[in-house]
Amino acid sequence: MRTINAIKSWRALRASEAFRGRRVGFVPTMGALHAGHLSLVGRSLRENDVTVVSVFVNPTQFNDKNDLKNYPRPAAADAALLRRAGVHYLLAPRPEEMYPDGYRYRVTEGADSALLCGAYRPGHFDGVLTVVLKLLNLVKPRRAYFGEKDYQQYRLLKGMAEALFLDAEIVPCPIVREDDGLALSSRNQLLTPEHRRLAPALAAALRSGKPAAEVKRGLKKLGFEPDYVEDRWGRRFAAARLGKVRLIDNVEKA
Repeated sequence: MRTINAIKSWRALRASEAFRGRRVGFVPTMGALHAGHLSLVGRSLRENDVTVVSVFVNPTQFNDKNDLKNYPRPAAADAALLRRAGVHYLLAPRPEEMYPDGYRYRVTEGADSALLCGAYRPGHFDGVLTVVLKLLNLVKPRRAYFGEKDYQQYRLLKGMAEALFLDAEIVPCPIVREDDGLALSSRNQLLTPEHRRLAPALAAALRSGKPAAEVKRGLKKLGFEPDYVEDRWGRRFAAARLGKVRLIDNVEKA
């Protein structure tokens, strides 16, 4: 696996014979990798000739400076995981290279980005859409893979790719869960032991079949601080805090 940090070096490599005529799969991440990320990597490896993974903690999608500061960054461990998985290229650019304009230019979506997480994280999806567009332009993949835990994000990225005539196919991949039902997330490692024991109750509540308002009240009684429990796009979505950690999840409605 080759690791590239400089965008100039990456662009020269991407234009070289190493990529000519080869199907490229891409998995964009913010690092702190887990089995959910590796499931996306595995699918890319199966479906493409070359797999590129990016690790970039994107500052523009954090509306909470403390969340950005505390976001886990185990760079060496991430690289080792990707190397063992068989990834061909790791792209790990620096923020000043990704945003040479100081984030003057950005992508904004005018409808679905204001719902669910967008209502509670102002500017979050502008940051997500902008950085993914930049990364897609750099990597030029045939397919890019995203987990359905962030289903709203997937929908917005798919819509962006269609609206802006991007060549990349935005591929959704199923949520990977712990044995107790908790959706895998890099933020899970920030949970206290007590909150980690309680966290699977979020997925269980979403599957209960009870009305959304009742589910929200039940989560509060358990000790969660829910932002929302809502039904959209054939799914039930929730976001709730346990201590300082914000968890999101969704399940298909029966």
